[in-house]
Order: sequence, then C-alpha cells, then structure tokens
Amino acid sequence: MAKLQGFEFWNKTLKAAQFVVAPMVDQSELAWRLLSRRHGAQLCYTPMLHAQVFVRDANYRRENLYNEVCEEDRPLITQFCANDPEVFLEAALLSQDYCDAIDLNLGCPQMIAKRGHYGVFLQDEWELLEKMIRLANEKLSVPITCKIRVFKEIEKTVCYAQMLEKAGCQLLTVHGRTKDQKGAMTGIASWEHIKAVRKAVNIPVFANGNIQHLSDVERCIQETGVQGVMSAEGNLHNPALFEGRNPPVWEMAEEYLEVVKQYPPCTLSYVRAHLFKLWHHTLQIHHDLREELAKVKNIEGLADVSKKLRLRCQEEIAKGKDVEEKESSLPFPHWICQPYVRPVPKEPVANGNSKGSEVKKTVCQKRALEDSDGSADTLSKNKQKKRSRNPNKNFCPDQKPKYIKCEQCGNPKGNKCVFNLCRGCCKKKAFKEVADCPSHGLRFKTKAEKQKADEENRKKDSAAETEKNSSGSPQPPPHPSPELQEQSQAHLPL
Repeated sequence: MAKLQGFEFWNKTLKAAQFVVAPMVDQSELAWRLLSRRHGAQLCYTPMLHAQVFVRDANYRRENLYNEVCEEDRPLITQFCANDPEVFLEAALLSQDYCDAIDLNLGCPQMIAKRGHYGVFLQDEWELLEKMIRLANEKLSVPITCKIRVFKEIEKTVCYAQMLEKAGCQLLTVHGRTKDQKGAMTGIASWEHIKAVRKAVNIPVFANGNIQHLSDVERCIQETGVQGVMSAEGNLHNPALFEGRNPPVWEMAEEYLEVVKQYPPCTLSYVRAHLFKLWHHTLQIHHDLREELAKVKNIEGLADVSKKLRLRCQEEIAKGKDVEEKESSLPFPHWICQPYVRPVPKEPVANGNSKGSEVKKTVCQKRALEDSDGSADTLSKNKQKKRSRNPNKNFCPDQKPKYIKCEQCGNPKGNKCVFNLCRGCCKKKAFKEVADCPSHGLRFKTKAEKQKADEENRKKDSAAETEKNSSGSPQPPPHPSPELQEQSQAHLPL
C-alpha cells in the first residue's frame, strides 16, 4: 500500500489535526503529551532527538521512543536533528514503526545547534537538505515533514518552502521568526511570512509563533489560512490552552504528576522543569519554595512542593488577595495558568538617544550587558562563581581563543588532532584508515598491531605445544647394538 501524502496524509493519518503541541527538547515527553491531549491537543511531536546518537545508542532509542509506545499517544510525529542524509535515514528507519511521520528539525536556533551544525543553521544548504528529504521520502514507509524558520525576505522564505516541497516534504511547519529572533531578541513572529508560504505550496502548513490563547489559534488560522497551529511556550504555561481554559495551576500540576506516576519512568529534570513553568508567576512571589523546588531529589519531593504552593495560593484566595492581584501586570491572578510574555526587545539606539528608553527600563529590568573587561560587578552570578574558582579566568569575548573549524563538519577541531578534525570525524577517519590520534585518545592502529602480535604469539605457542606433544608420545624401542646382542645371548640357557 502506497503511503499517504500531503493533504490526504493530514486528513486521514493526522485526522485533520489543528491543535498541535510542538517538539520541545526534554519537555514534550510522553507524560506531557498525554496531559496535553486530554486538554485539547490533537497532534503531538516527540522531543527533538539527535539522529546520530539514536543510531549508535540502543539505550537512547529505548529511553526516548521505544519505551514510550502508548495507544493514547497517537497521532505522533518523531523529530530528528541531522546533517547527514544516510544517518538521518538510518535513524528514521529505526523509528518509523513507532510513529506516524518523521520530522526534520530545521528551526532550532540555539548555540548547541550551531556547534553541531543542525537545525536552522542548515537553512542555507539547500542542496544538502534536498538530498536528505528526497532520500528519506523514497525509503521510508511514513511521510517526511519539516519544521523551519523564516528568512527576513518573504520571497526567499517562499522559495525555501517550495524547494522542500519539491524534495518530498509532505507537511511544513513554519515558525514565523528568523534564526536571530531568540532569547531577549525573540520579538513577534511574522504571520505574513507564514501566509505567503501557505499560498505558495500545495501541502498542509502549520503555523508556529505568537500563540498564547485559543483566540490566537483561531485568529492565526483565519489570517494565514494554515491547516493547524503549533504551540510551545503557550502550552508549557497552560496545557489547557487548546481547550480555551485558564485553570488553576495546581489542577494542571497535580494531573501531570498523576500521569507521570502512571507512565514511568520519567526523568526528574523534565518534571521539575514543567513545574517551574506551570508555577512560574507564583514562584516570583514565594522565593523560598522556588529554592526548595530546585533542590528536591525525587518525584515525591516535587509533589510536596507543588502541594505547598497550592495551599499558599488557597490561603491568599481565602484572604481575598485576588483583588490586589488585579493591579499587577498579569491578566489573571498568579495562581491561574497564563502565558509568560517575554520582555519587548530594545530598539536600536540612534545618536546616543532612544525614545521611550526610560519606559522600557521599567518594563524590562534586566542586568546590563557585561563590559568588555568582564568586571566583577557586571558579571552574571554563574560567571562570578567561575571567577571565584579561577581568578585569572577571562570573560572578554574579544580575547577568547578562536576555534578552528573541523574540515568536514564545522565543529571545533581538536587542537592537536593529526587529521585536523573534530573528535567525531577523527574517529570515523581513524577507524577507516586504521590510524592513531593521541589527541583524541584513539588507538586503532596500536590496537590492530597488538592484536596481530597476540595472534602471532598464539600461533607460536600452538606450534610449540604441538611439537611438545609429538615428542612426548611413546616411540618404538631402538634395535640393540651387536655387542649387547652377544652379551644377552651369552646368558641364554643352553
């Protein structure tokens, strides 16, 4: 049976899903996906998985996909980051029986993606991407999808999307931000880019960005014409977003912890991170419990802290403090699930002046950027700790050593690598050529020579053993000499 494509795939396999939970590193695990599905989500993605690790590490496969098979958790799309067509295909083949589609991550803008040369940092390598998608589309039994970020130019973004469609992409998720829009510079996602892509391609399109309430979902579909809307941060702060509800935080926290107990194992760090997101606004007030939540060592401890937060919030409600909360910048009291709005990025300063700078300072109380000399007063707490351990440590970006890139993948190369490669590429080359690289601790040649010497020694020992056994076997008695024969005959009786 031929696999479904495009709109047929979206309609039949994905059941025309409109409400989508985004792939989030260490955050869209099974328990969270099930919680989101119970509250309106129609399609979920796995966390982003590293294709190369997925191929080589059986434990990684079992922990991140194989042990999470659940009938309730469908439809499901598995997302990989990759930069090698063969590795991406091999990872996809290992996972295709456990999901409904394979997604290629072309949207991650974080520094780890830059170092690993994947995510949005592949968006200029169209020839490589076309090869990766075409190969996967030809070999897989499930459809291939992509999640991208936009270019500044709408025309270039449209051409990019059309190239991916032509290569074999069956569904496209467009995050309406560029690769530079992250962290403090996140800003507003461009629905104009998403709308242009939707008009230009003949496959389903999901929109991502600016989704904080169900009304945003409806407005996005109306303005852009997309088939579905994906939420990441909005979902993390309010799992009931797609239901159009803003429930008390403890309701979602307690239900999530119940799901975690029902579907173990779940990594403690994942659960802790989810509770930090859910209780974000409350933890800005109850700092002591914030510290406690960060330090507990098990699920039961996290549940206890969540219970304490609930009791404190209920005490405030009983005292009528919800009226006071109306005066804060939050649309709801802090104990209600609601989005976290990032501070507005600062406008560029022209001629040393910036309009409205005083207003922005009150809105966004962030520490100043560190001076080039890295003085202790301007360093972050983390860097101050590092400075206390190493007083000579230098944080000036201009004086940091510039890393030389690996000739094959662009990662930092080993300083004394005999091949001028990073460790991953060096390992492949050293294995292939049976060579050593002391810098990376690789001893393929040494091991091969030792193995050969051991084999020769075994052969010598075996030959010596054979010779010894042959000399020790019983031999026929030698013929007696003539003199002995005469002597023996002299003693014979007559």
